[in-house]
Amino acid sequence: MKIHSRQFWMILCGITGLLLMCVVARIRAADRTAAAAWNAEAAARYLDSREAWWQGWDRAQKDHGTLCVSCHTQASYALARPAVREQLGEHQLSPQEQRMVASVEKRVRGWKEMQPFYSDAVYGAGKEIESRNAESVLNAIILASYDAGQTNLSERARMGFDNAWALQSKTGPDAGAWVWQNFGLAPWESKESQYHWAAMIAVAAGKAPAHYRDDARIAENLRLLTGYLRSHYDEQPLVNQVIAMWAERYFPALMTTVQKHELVERVNRLQHSDGGWSLAELGSWKRRDNTPLETRSDGYATGLVVLVFEETGATEPHAKGMNPSQLDGVRWLKENQDRTTGAWPAWSLNKNRDLTSPARQFMSDAATSYAVLALESAPK
Repeated sequence: MKIHSRQFWMILCGITGLLLMCVVARIRAADRTAAAAWNAEAAARYLDSREAWWQGWDRAQKDHGTLCVSCHTQASYALARPAVREQLGEHQLSPQEQRMVASVEKRVRGWKEMQPFYSDAVYGAGKEIESRNAESVLNAIILASYDAGQTNLSERARMGFDNAWALQSKTGPDAGAWVWQNFGLAPWESKESQYHWAAMIAVAAGKAPAHYRDDARIAENLRLLTGYLRSHYDEQPLVNQVIAMWAERYFPALMTTVQKHELVERVNRLQHSDGGWSLAELGSWKRRDNTPLETRSDGYATGLVVLVFEETGATEPHAKGMNPSQLDGVRWLKENQDRTTGAWPAWSLNKNRDLTSPARQFMSDAATSYAVLALESAPK
């Protein structure tokens, strides 16, 4: 069949147009894939940089050449940094991790000689006890995190737990918990922090290798701890109840089935249309400077909720092993990592902080850690 030149050009243009449409579709698909991805290397770089800053901060320097442990920067870093190592193909701890772990281990092994981070003489009566109790729990959680995936619990982590169990309250209305550092700074150093970190050490003990939670030597400690978590559950902000549900995975008598279902429903009702959650809405807080709380979705609340839902199977599984709310939460996390810094956003519950202040990043430190943990735990 003879094709005229005009027909030839029309066919050629049609084919070219189809090819262009395919190319554009491929580019758009690639853009969507890029938007749905997250940068583990950038997240690790941010976390390492913040740990390096903490280690160099004058207020973090403590006796015997050691460092202060902090809930927002060091404890959360210790939970998240090992989790991203495998994805990055790393075979050893980063320099920042090495120094942090060495400092914690030094304090644990020399526990009787170490001074409390805060003294009564400078910070007021009771601060030494608060400081000592809080540090013992954080030390145990940090060292246990580095035993994840190991066959046995390390000697240093066991010593960390021993120090914490020795300081656990054995009598009174808060028996089973630890007197916590309280400077009125939510959520890390305030009245609700006591329950939060009691639940967190329950998670750490539950996850520890070699069935540490079944060790007869700590049976009474765990009985007191789970009793405290169970009896004080109803009065807690939602964020603490979420941690309690995480602990319940390892200690099933901690919550009832009704409590778990009610908690999941309440938390899901607070999910924003963009897929995220706001920490400000997972509790009842008021800023010291009377500025309005930031209620936009943040990486801390979203990462924590998604992580706990993933680890506990809190809701009926759907596509990809997650229910729609979890899928939306994961999508929010993937879409809201700062592509420049590698961090996730979060805001202070205490005041509208100066954006140029390093302390402003404390909430982002924890947010980035929990975002990393949630994304690492999500089905691939």
